[in-house]
Amino acid sequence: MASTVRHQRLGTWNGVPRVRLATLPTPLEPGPEFGGGPRLWVKRDDLTGLGMGGNKARKLEFLCGRALVDGATCLITVGAGQSNHCRMTAAAGAVLGLETHLVLAGDRPEVLEGNQLLSDRFGAHLHFTGAGPSEWGSLEIAREALTEQLAAQGLAPSSIPIGGSTAIGSVGYVVAFDEIMSQCRDVGFVPRAIVFTSSSGGTHAGLVAGRAAWRATHPGELVPDVVAIGVAKGVVAGFPSVAALARDALSVVGLDGTIDDSDVEVDGRWLGPDYAIATPESRAARGWAAHNGAWVVDDVYTAKGMAGLLGNIQQGRWGMNDDVVFIHTGGQPEVFVRHES
Repeated sequence: MASTVRHQRLGTWNGVPRVRLATLPTPLEPGPEFGGGPRLWVKRDDLTGLGMGGNKARKLEFLCGRALVDGATCLITVGAGQSNHCRMTAAAGAVLGLETHLVLAGDRPEVLEGNQLLSDRFGAHLHFTGAGPSEWGSLEIAREALTEQLAAQGLAPSSIPIGGSTAIGSVGYVVAFDEIMSQCRDVGFVPRAIVFTSSSGGTHAGLVAGRAAWRATHPGELVPDVVAIGVAKGVVAGFPSVAALARDALSVVGLDGTIDDSDVEVDGRWLGPDYAIATPESRAARGWAAHNGAWVVDDVYTAKGMAGLLGNIQQGRWGMNDDVVFIHTGGQPEVFVRHES
């Protein structure tokens, strides 16, 4: 049964293996008006469908496509304790019939909640490391060690770095950029900017690469700014190199396009003390999203992106004739996790 499902879902996009996991295209919704400010549109990538949805479904279509072509028998990935990427990888494993192992920050709680609860329900093996949510180096070392251990047991693991942020994973948002531009054109506008939350850089790289490819095939047309709201210290400091990852993504799919370092913009003013820690601005943005569009965003990731969007609007970056697209990258399961503060 599992092998039949894999065969039915497996195809290619521009020659790159792709297994269909997401419900696409996701909706583009109009938002509330800002007096004297831009028109807001929300790209609902929280509605990608896979395991309660989120942006990672787009990356996993290509990451799992490559895994299947390579003959993988299990998936391994890594993230913070409440990682959306890990939860969605567990969902992909369930759909494709692949054993899935998740390397997680923190200690095993007495009661699983949020993304952990769902990952367990999807049948994933949860490996808690005791590391902090921002200790990405330690988490990656643990992923590599588990990969070697499972390979020694005779499995064929496909081991996915944090966030699925590889050149192949980034192809998901090369495709998404084209989808966004086509939807905007159908409505009758060209966005002034596309705004979203960035941590491991894969979504960002895909959008930068997609913009470069669009610019190459639509000479003379306006293209939107790609504005990342950085929510991890690494991406704010320029690590990993989003420009390099975007160039690699273009190379993977064989598309033309020029990417300069100046094409990469990260607004790090909304990070707060660290990754996975809520801020007063993110909590306020969470409430604004709920009250103005019934958009459910988590405190520590998507809400920080929304806070950056609202802050830039308040500071007058975009005017009343501008259309701005915000990508809702998901994260709803974290809403149901009890926090100490």
